[in-house]
Amino acid sequence: MLRTPSPDGLRFAFGTLTVLAVKVTRWDRDAARGGMLCAPLAGLAVGVAAAAAGLLLLALGAGTLLAAVATAAVPAVLTRGLHLDGLADTADGLGSGKPAEDALRIMKQSDIGPFGVLALLFTLLAQVAALAQAYDGSWARGALAAVVSATAARLALTTAARTGVPAARPEGLGAAVAGVVPAGGALAATAAVTLAGTAAGAYLGPYDALRTALAVVCAVAVAELLLRHCVRRFGGVTGDVFGGVAETAATTALVVLVLG
Repeated sequence: MLRTPSPDGLRFAFGTLTVLAVKVTRWDRDAARGGMLCAPLAGLAVGVAAAAAGLLLLALGAGTLLAAVATAAVPAVLTRGLHLDGLADTADGLGSGKPAEDALRIMKQSDIGPFGVLALLFTLLAQVAALAQAYDGSWARGALAAVVSATAARLALTTAARTGVPAARPEGLGAAVAGVVPAGGALAATAAVTLAGTAAGAYLGPYDALRTALAVVCAVAVAELLLRHCVRRFGGVTGDVFGGVAETAATTALVVLVLG
């Protein structure tokens, strides 16, 4: 039976997924389960802050490109850059073409290789370009894109932490949260975020409602493809893989939101 996440789960989500001064009081599997189920709520908070930064610059007379840069920068700041770092490390591990043990060793190194640099470059360019296009449409579409992408990114973390997805290492954040979310909980979270996104998009029109729902679904689907590839290559997930999954979902959501 699926249990409602406790306050410990909320503290786990905000304390591990953001820089907000939230003390994590429990570090066990039950708290991790609640925390990963609450991950989209942490994403919602990050997305609102990102949208606020973009809208503030627009109100001060800045152009949509600068607003887009600020909107993309806020999630990086509020996560200490961990998701972007995870994306870079995952790209280096996958790009190395080496066996799992060697690839995991490469991912633990502090430096960033060429695959990681390219992944960061094109991901951030895509995010800024999509956000700028959304703000060109209207301030509301830009704000919606910021919130939806950040929430979808953390929803991808929830689905990546579901039962049956093993950890590649016995230690680290990846091992702490791997397999903690019941499959039913991951599906329920996906449905809830999709419905909420649809409702938010409906304020801009029927097409925006459909496109927002599609953005969430596509974000989770593309992140799932990366997740499965990493599990095959590394034997499981790591904290870096979670970061790569989140950034992949955020970028996918943004791209879908500006298509058509």
